[in-house]
Amino acid sequence: MPERTLPLHSQRQPIGPGRWAGVWLATLAAAPPLWAQQPAPGTAAAPQQVEISATAPDSTDARRRSTAAKIVVGRDEIERLGDSSVGEILKRLPGVTVAGRPGRGGDVRMRGLGNGYTQILIDGERLPRGFTLDSIEPDQIERIEILRAPTAETGARAIAGTINIVLREDVRRKQNDVRLALGSEQGRPQTSASWTRSDQAGALDYTVTATASQRQQADDTLLHTVGRDGTGTTTLDQVLHSLSQSRQTTAFASARLRWRDGRDSWELQPFLNHSEGRSAGSSTLVQAIGANAAPYDSASGTGSNSTTLSRLTGQWLHLTDAGGRLQLRGGASLAQSDSGSDKLQWRSSGVVPQHLTDDSTQRDQSLNASAKYSVLVADAHSLVSGLEFQANQRDDHHVSTQDGVNQLADFGDEVQARTVRLAGYVQDEWSATQQLALNAGLRWEQIDTRSDSAMASVHNTSAVWTPLLHAVWRLPGAPRDQLRLSLTRSYRSPTTSQLIARPTLSSLYPAGGSNQPTSPDRAGNPNLRPELATGVDLAFEHYLEGAGNVSANVFVRHIDNLIRNVRSQQAVVWSPVERWVSTPQNIGGAVTSGIELEAKGRAADLGLGPWPLTVRGNVSLFRSRVDQVPGPDNRLDQQPRWTANLGADYALPGTRLTVGGNLNYTPAFTVRQLDAQVYDQGLKRVIDAYALWRLDAQTQLRLSLANLAARDYDSATTVLLDGGASQRQDSLARTWTVATLRLELHF
Repeated sequence: MPERTLPLHSQRQPIGPGRWAGVWLATLAAAPPLWAQQPAPGTAAAPQQVEISATAPDSTDARRRSTAAKIVVGRDEIERLGDSSVGEILKRLPGVTVAGRPGRGGDVRMRGLGNGYTQILIDGERLPRGFTLDSIEPDQIERIEILRAPTAETGARAIAGTINIVLREDVRRKQNDVRLALGSEQGRPQTSASWTRSDQAGALDYTVTATASQRQQADDTLLHTVGRDGTGTTTLDQVLHSLSQSRQTTAFASARLRWRDGRDSWELQPFLNHSEGRSAGSSTLVQAIGANAAPYDSASGTGSNSTTLSRLTGQWLHLTDAGGRLQLRGGASLAQSDSGSDKLQWRSSGVVPQHLTDDSTQRDQSLNASAKYSVLVADAHSLVSGLEFQANQRDDHHVSTQDGVNQLADFGDEVQARTVRLAGYVQDEWSATQQLALNAGLRWEQIDTRSDSAMASVHNTSAVWTPLLHAVWRLPGAPRDQLRLSLTRSYRSPTTSQLIARPTLSSLYPAGGSNQPTSPDRAGNPNLRPELATGVDLAFEHYLEGAGNVSANVFVRHIDNLIRNVRSQQAVVWSPVERWVSTPQNIGGAVTSGIELEAKGRAADLGLGPWPLTVRGNVSLFRSRVDQVPGPDNRLDQQPRWTANLGADYALPGTRLTVGGNLNYTPAFTVRQLDAQVYDQGLKRVIDAYALWRLDAQTQLRLSLANLAARDYDSATTVLLDGGASQRQDSLARTWTVATLRLELHF
């Protein structure tokens, strides 16, 4: 059933309290489409008038209607800015950051929270292991939905929020689009081609998309490790310089086929993504000071990776005689990832190099099914209930050798893991009055994980009840102003890799000797419990008269059973001497809070004159405190203190040329991860620009410049040891500007 929403007034009324916010943030805004009016309560269509339609409301209207706090990035905005990756789209949104250096992708985080706090979905389904958002080209996306708080229907594994990527589904008009792109990073070519076809044939409508791309890139990184004893005397000084060249080829295809017959609709969604990469590199390791010899002086090697994801989803939608909607959905997916590396390490005093290999294959098979029934009751309550089932089988084959000897032979080469997820929910969206709408839900979810290996078996079960409440209140006398309140319970379950105890060895220090606290081995913990969070969100939204909006959102999350990686030196079965090992543990509680300010709109709507200019901007401030970690800077892992974004688009009068730019800024920050671990992140500033020339109604040419004024990306990890000793590792990675010229053809 269509989402129940607050009605919009048809008559114009004076702007209320939101006017001051619009003036205050007038220089920050971007141009979404005009908002649409809604019918008054009690005018729901009769069952025979309900239609299944692919036409979605524009992004501003969809945001305004939703009873849960939602940001929607529509197809028009994606096309206007012409980003080359999903990360570039998301980094402009309030409270969203992308970890890692510019141009290399990274984890997408809401509210500065990494490590799985953000739920990532594709067409409402969670991403399989090993698949990243950067594997999807923006040309394949219909819209992006950002939910700041969880709902019973979308799932509660979203302490920070949910990002749902909806693939192309626009069948409102015939479409046959081709996009050809040629780019360069330091003279290394990057090419891509995409095709989108939408049409209707009687009761059948369909959208087919396909993309192929190839990127050549270089990496230049420097790791400087310094150790000091309790008196401040340097005990270790080591510099690792690595250079590499890589080539990545990706092919992507998806389709959405829909057949309608009266009250029934059948939908089929095949999805295929394949990526292959090759790399070659070399490194030098210079150790000026150290009690033990460096593991090597120079090294060279090659690497390869291959990832394939295939998925088929089917859906049946039936409109019942009672005016309800019954939706049955099922699907299967198969994902396989293969990677390998072959490295030779030389010592200046030796003739025979040390030979290291690492080969792994992960195969994930998944089956899922769901049933959802929604019905409108008394023209005011939109009731939704559902059941979900998912079963996943993961087979992991991993072999690491040193001079032909398996370093983890005692653990075996094979690990199998099985995960079963069951969920049930009920949700009521209620238009209580013309000004007030409520969304109340309850969700239960259970995740059962089992794993078998040569050393040990793992069995971990977690079950969580999550009550959820959202409210929207339109201010009396100010129809463009509304307040939102969300009271939620959410959680984060341990990942399969966190639960499996099989270790992963340090790439710098193979087994057989000791390693350093800044380069630990990693092992899982089968006894982890899920993190539980209680949250409050309060937001004020003001919608501009023509288009755009201004908003302020305050949030608080209290987290129990916080999971952190703890480093310790211990005796291990894979080495004759003690090794440093990092293991996830539940360490206690934490609190995080923040405020997110956003504005976007056209200059004319902001009273700045009839300029063909749109501006957009946001600022987000974050605070957090981990109870078991002494201050200062005892915040949640890798959370910045604040982040900001500012952009503008300008259509040159009398021409077919539009230019635009964007600045994304995250200041340097420090986080004390545990009482003995400190993480430092350097300033991250990313400037992008574009020029779009419309040759005619069907053809346009776009020049994009990403990461202008490129700067080195730096970070550091410090481990505090007994007696006042410490070890710090600084990482410095180069970044470059990427220029792309793209021809866009619309038939």
